[in-house]
Amino acid sequence: MILLDYRQGNRLQRLILVAVCCLFLGVLTACSEPVVEKLEGPTQGTTYHISYWSEAAVDAKDIKDRIENELADIDKLLSDYRPDSTIEIFNNTENTDSQEVGAEIVALVKVAKTVHQAGQGCYDLTIKPLFDLWGFQGDAPTVPQDSAIVTKLKQVGMDKLEVVDATHLRKKQADLKVALSSISQGYSVERLSQVLEQKGIVHYLVEIGGELKTNGYKPDLQPWRIALERPLPEERVMHKVITMPKDAPVAVMTSGTYRHYFDDHGQHYSHVLDARNGRPVIHNLVSVTVLLDDPILADAWSTMLLCLGQKEGMLAANTAKIPALFIELQGDELTETRSDALNTLSNLAIH
Repeated sequence: MILLDYRQGNRLQRLILVAVCCLFLGVLTACSEPVVEKLEGPTQGTTYHISYWSEAAVDAKDIKDRIENELADIDKLLSDYRPDSTIEIFNNTENTDSQEVGAEIVALVKVAKTVHQAGQGCYDLTIKPLFDLWGFQGDAPTVPQDSAIVTKLKQVGMDKLEVVDATHLRKKQADLKVALSSISQGYSVERLSQVLEQKGIVHYLVEIGGELKTNGYKPDLQPWRIALERPLPEERVMHKVITMPKDAPVAVMTSGTYRHYFDDHGQHYSHVLDARNGRPVIHNLVSVTVLLDDPILADAWSTMLLCLGQKEGMLAANTAKIPALFIELQGDELTETRSDALNTLSNLAIH
């Protein structure tokens, strides 16, 4: 989970900067500091927050309308709560014919297949039947019978999902079902970022449910600063601060086991399921944060690395040169490790 920009800039410093710029231009009396516009609201069972500013004049109402329309389009495409969404129509059509799902979903499946292979099958979009079996889609998760897990595992497998062409998918097994929740927020963050960029806005922070992307910097020329939440279920406090680069877009995607879980007979069950055995992961890794320029890839990788656990996850991240921050809970202590690619990043700081 990621908390939003946590520090207010130095007001005096900003005023001095604006005054200097105005004096230089000879228009002191007509100059004003750029304003950070903010948008927020409910979406995808969570909330979104957007901060942006522009040196040139922009139509704030038009941008707000575009953002809301984009979110509505994404919901119609990817929502697993509405039977008329594109992905649910695909799931509920139980045959092995080629089905048109559009270029967006096909592109997401291609990314997921690549991450699936890198994660040795732990990460799998077709895990939906198991996710439903454990009850994580509803309000009353329960431990299923072993026999039911074995049965549902027969419905799971990325090799059973075929990319036919740029807009079509085909099930090799008619009862195959796909869940895009592990990648949809990253996709949504990118779509909203594109809305802003199409309007000429290069300074922004876009966040959905704690997953985010930044570009540029704040009006006072300071970088965006992001707070990572302490990955413990009973706490909602800052754990780390990321100072984002001012000259490049970066997405920050965090997956964790500490928010969505249930306990049964003294056993802790996370909502993160290992597609290889159909059961929640049982390792001590509680959080993985991935930092890439592509929110979609970062979202999928953070989920996959969390599924693999510390040892296998670190190996996968280092092999693929993925910048990742791993946090384990050992007893009452949180310990962190960083992938090789994260250690070599020079354009941002985590402290």
